[in-house]
Amino acid sequence: MNNQKLTNYLNGVFTPYDGVKSVTELKADLLSDLQERYRELKAEGKDDDTAFSMTISSIGDIEQTILEVANLSRSLERQVLINLSASNLAESDFAGVVAHKGQFKASALRGSDFKGADLTGSAFSSSDMREANFDRANLTDVSLTTNDLSNASFNRTILVRTSFNISGLDGANFANVQMTDVTLSKTDLRKTIFEDCFFNGVSFESSDLSGQRFDGQTFNNVKFDKSALTEASFKGASLRNVSFVPFFSLTNKYYRSIKTINFDGATMDKLTYASLKGMGANLAKVTVV
Repeated sequence: MNNQKLTNYLNGVFTPYDGVKSVTELKADLLSDLQERYRELKAEGKDDDTAFSMTISSIGDIEQTILEVANLSRSLERQVLINLSASNLAESDFAGVVAHKGQFKASALRGSDFKGADLTGSAFSSSDMREANFDRANLTDVSLTTNDLSNASFNRTILVRTSFNISGLDGANFANVQMTDVTLSKTDLRKTIFEDCFFNGVSFESSDLSGQRFDGQTFNNVKFDKSALTEASFKGASLRNVSFVPFFSLTNKYYRSIKTINFDGATMDKLTYASLKGMGANLAKVTVV
């Protein structure tokens, strides 16, 4: 015969976790085991209270076990829920959400609000992300490939090892951002806006930066390899260990392109200066440090 007191005890312990599938399964298994243990103790001649106490004592810190199972279950459920590929989510509110390793493939996300969200490790590909708001969001280890990010906002966004590849960034605004080991490759950045940014370990390889304005901004260990920089401006910028490797060889066209870049008032280290000088850049108003 089952002991109702045991059933009531477990119901009370498990109440905070109602609806968590794995916890419900644990409860059923545990109740069966406890009832069997209780019957064994009764068969040994223990009175009801003693048998009950000994049965409960035999399971140790059950509340801690339940908590751990519940947390794991909820974590797994959350991971399943953040696969939002091929979804129509235009103008959705994702502000402040935590969605690690989320999947957004071929999703409609135009005008969606990701302000303050933690999207660490997530992947966005082939999605419409025009006018999306990523202000103060955490995009550490996020991959963005072949997306339309026109007019998207990245104000004070955390960009660490973030990758932007072959994406549309016309009108996108990066303001007050420190980029660390970020990749912006094979992307048209002519109409992208960069304001008060710090570029550390960033690669602009094979991107079009013609006419871009980087005035007054800081570049450390940055690569502009195989990038188009005609009429770009680095007025008053700080450049340390910055690389400008041409496509193949220094053709007359590349020489002419380098000469159009404005470095007036910039400061740079000796190696960066020497490299640019060898390419024929106009460095008359540059300070070497």
